[in-house]
Amino acid sequence: MQKQVSLRETKQHGAVRFPFNIYPCTIPGDFPQVALHWQESMELIFVKRGAGLVQAGAVTHLAYMGDIFIFTPGTLHALRQTEGQYMEYENIIFDPELLGGAGDLCAEKYILPLQSGRLALNIHLTPDDLYYPQAANCLKEIEDANSSKLPGYELVIKSGLLRFLALLILHGKQQIPAETADTRRLKTVLQWISEHYAEKICVGDAAEVCSFSSSHFMRWFRQMTGQSFIAFLNEYRLNTAAEALQTTDETVLTIASRCGFENLSYFNRIFKAHFGITPRDYRKR
Repeated sequence: MQKQVSLRETKQHGAVRFPFNIYPCTIPGDFPQVALHWQESMELIFVKRGAGLVQAGAVTHLAYMGDIFIFTPGTLHALRQTEGQYMEYENIIFDPELLGGAGDLCAEKYILPLQSGRLALNIHLTPDDLYYPQAANCLKEIEDANSSKLPGYELVIKSGLLRFLALLILHGKQQIPAETADTRRLKTVLQWISEHYAEKICVGDAAEVCSFSSSHFMRWFRQMTGQSFIAFLNEYRLNTAAEALQTTDETVLTIASRCGFENLSYFNRIFKAHFGITPRDYRKR
């Protein structure tokens, strides 16, 4: 049985020696939503068109064209569709070590504190912020350089990221963010889901992980994620199944079974409700 290791994303972005990449995405065009997760990389969301919902920790923000979201390493975040809306955005992901290595003064003062959670940045920039034009121009330079890949483009990307980071540090409220008990508890639950999603589990099982009663857990989980536990679990299973349909030759029945769905007709029905097409058509597409 295949299992995802964690809801902590571990995908390598870009080349090993230049860990940077940009992914153009659309919700719900490419996927209905991006489930709650975290990673060791730094992630920027640059909204290009439309509107949507962006969750950072337990707070959900309305996202509009031009908005920029900044997720430092370890930040829980998710993206969702606003009913009747679509959202086109660029997902800019890079390893903070790209910006400075061991023995570098800037790395010691800024990069390492970012990685360890000792330095906070503004999470949400809008076109109304005074320094927004400078910050947006940095990202546009990075996009152009990554697209053209002319000689020296890596230097343009690195310098653009450093200038962007400098603006956030200069204009933001610097503080040492404390990871709350609720955040740590939620990460534990998400990790548990990633290890047991293929099994027959219920709300009570997840509640025991937190030492909560089932009723308290359900209220708490919805407050922290914006979804019910069952909705989140089904979404996680469906996303895992969709990945398997794209990357393996296993039958639909086998994939459904190892993703926690005992009934094939039920799996087909909720898969189509979630993705808009059947599992077989999803694989063909």
